[in-house]
Amino acid sequence: MTPEEIRSEYELIDRSKKDLSVFAAIYEKYFTRIFRYIYNQTDSEDLAADLCSQTFLSALNNIQRFEYRGLPFSAWLYRIASNEVNKYYRKAKAQKIFSLEEVQLREIFLQQEEDYSEERAEQVMQFMKELPAEMLDVLHLRFFEDKDFKEIAFILEITESGAKMRTYRALDKLRKLFKVKTQHGQE
Repeated sequence: MTPEEIRSEYELIDRSKKDLSVFAAIYEKYFTRIFRYIYNQTDSEDLAADLCSQTFLSALNNIQRFEYRGLPFSAWLYRIASNEVNKYYRKAKAQKIFSLEEVQLREIFLQQEEDYSEERAEQVMQFMKELPAEMLDVLHLRFFEDKDFKEIAFILEITESGAKMRTYRALDKLRKLFKVKTQHGQE
C-alpha cells in the first residue's frame, strides 16, 4: 500500500471508531480476502463464512482498541482471522487443513524461479501435507496472501526473524522432500 492509501485507510478507521456504521466500508474492502484466507485453511465454505463473520464481529467490537503500528489495517484483520481459525481447530481437536489452488502454486513456482508442471504441483501439494501447521501458516501468508515478513510476524504473533526463519525452513524442507521423493520415484 502507498502512504496515501494507508493514510486514507486510517482516516476511515478513525471515522469507524466514532461511527460504527462506517465499518461497513472496511468490511466491504476486506471481506473477500479474509474469507479466502480462512477458506484456504478450512476447505469449507460454511465454516469459512462462520469464522469470517466472527472475525469481522471481533474487529468491530474491538475497533476502539486498534492502534496504528506501521502496518496495513488488513494485518490486524488477518491476525484476528488466524486466531479464530486456530481457536476453531483447538476446540474441534482437529488437524488444520490447507487447500491450495493451482493458480496459487503456479505463483510460488514463478517466485522461486522453478519450472512449473501439473505433476510437480501435485507433488508439492502432497509434500505440503507433511509440513507442520506453523510452516504452512508462514508459506500461506507469504506466497498466497503476499504478506511481508513484518506483517507475518504481527499476524502470527512471532518475531520478524522468526517469520523469516520459518519461511526459509519450510521452503528448504519442501525442496528436500521433493528431491528425496522424486529420486526414490526414479529408482
